[in-house]
Amino acid sequence: MAISLKGDQEITSAPSTKSKALRINLNSDIYGTFAEIGAGQETARNFFRSGAASGTIAKAMSAYDKDFSDAIYGIEEDKRYVTQPRLKKMLRHEIDLMEDRLSRSKHPDKLFFSYANTVTTIDFAKQFKGHGWIGIRFQLDPLEEYNEIILHLRFKETDARLQQETLGILGVNLIYGAFYLNDNPKELVKSFYDNLSNDQLEVDMINFSGPRFMYVDNRLMSLQLLKNGMTNAVMFGPDGNNLLPAQVLYKKNILALRGSFRPVTKVNMDMYEKSKKLFLAENKVKESRTQVIFEITLSNLSAEGKINERDFLDRAELLCSLGQNVMITNFQQYFKLVEYFSEFTKERMALAMGVNNLIQIFDEKYYRNLSGGILEAFGKLFYRDLKVYMYPYKDQETGTYVNTENLKVHPRMKELYKFFKNNGRLINIDDFDPETLDIFSRTILKMIVNGDKGWEEMLPEGIPEIIKQKRLFGYSKTRVKK
Repeated sequence: MAISLKGDQEITSAPSTKSKALRINLNSDIYGTFAEIGAGQETARNFFRSGAASGTIAKAMSAYDKDFSDAIYGIEEDKRYVTQPRLKKMLRHEIDLMEDRLSRSKHPDKLFFSYANTVTTIDFAKQFKGHGWIGIRFQLDPLEEYNEIILHLRFKETDARLQQETLGILGVNLIYGAFYLNDNPKELVKSFYDNLSNDQLEVDMINFSGPRFMYVDNRLMSLQLLKNGMTNAVMFGPDGNNLLPAQVLYKKNILALRGSFRPVTKVNMDMYEKSKKLFLAENKVKESRTQVIFEITLSNLSAEGKINERDFLDRAELLCSLGQNVMITNFQQYFKLVEYFSEFTKERMALAMGVNNLIQIFDEKYYRNLSGGILEAFGKLFYRDLKVYMYPYKDQETGTYVNTENLKVHPRMKELYKFFKNNGRLINIDDFDPETLDIFSRTILKMIVNGDKGWEEMLPEGIPEIIKQKRLFGYSKTRVKK
């Protein structure tokens, strides 16, 4: 029996936490367990306090002692408890117990669910604000397989009690959204912040799975987190599933390539291969501890006035097919991107970019909002021996290659530019492929849309076939010119 809004009293947008919990409690078909580790039983408490909880809560528990927790859910390979694998084990274990202990013949219409969280709140010294995983495994029909929604949060508040209360509200929002907003995942994601604010927490990863979410592209759900201001950066892997940036970047050497990748071209891949070669040649940089990121800014995605989700997925599709990890950020300025990376690693970092991006770095207008101006930005950008690998540009009129030796910056920036160049922070990519320098993604995109021939040779191997097969970037077989 599917859940719908029919027959229910109309609920206004952003109902209170209590009214959400009460609505769940009064639905006689919703029945499940709460397993909460590390930040009290705040979610279950909201359901108990709203009334009629006996109709919803089959069991509420907290296995705070690590030995008890391991006895119930098993031991993790990394011996950690605040992890996604731990959360998934909790969700599945509790559902298995529900199915085992409650007779379906006695509860033919019950929609079982398990809600779980594993969280660490702010430490005593207030150095680490805390983070956690929360999720729900639930049915929308007794005869259907289970659906799952899993998310990661980072606390912003500096008081443990406030963090616990925030977690409790978020838990109610997740359970309510799972049952009453499942047909509109975008609104479901937005509802996580009902009765909460961006100052209280950050949600930086989410994944939907199960029969009711077969049509959901998790990369698009990542984009919603950014659009809604819930986080500043999201990440997904070659398989299209969302990744937790903190987990992927932790103690890694990081090489980042920023671009539009609309579509990804031979130039992009040559820059990637040559900059990676330079980076791995750096002292103390080992490939096994190195993470390469293809980064797209939110402002780039919205360059035409608003974000075109189809266009975003087209770019993501191609980068994923090349086996790359993709990051979408809200960091228009490079120093903010480097600051973000620095939250997770103290290892080596490098940026690979073309001439235009390097010129922008030395443009004062991008730093007018900083009290220390461009010097403050450069202090944050280069303070940890950051290297910039510059891919050359071919001047179409003179045929000369523009690199760090002959790049022209504003006269006021000349000495600053010379300082970083002479100190080995700006490095030329010399072994570039000259055949690719006449390739521009905007030209290729125009050719694809117009049905022109010849764009295939400008793209990496296998990419033209994907564009044609999946009709990406407006490709149409009927529009191809003979």
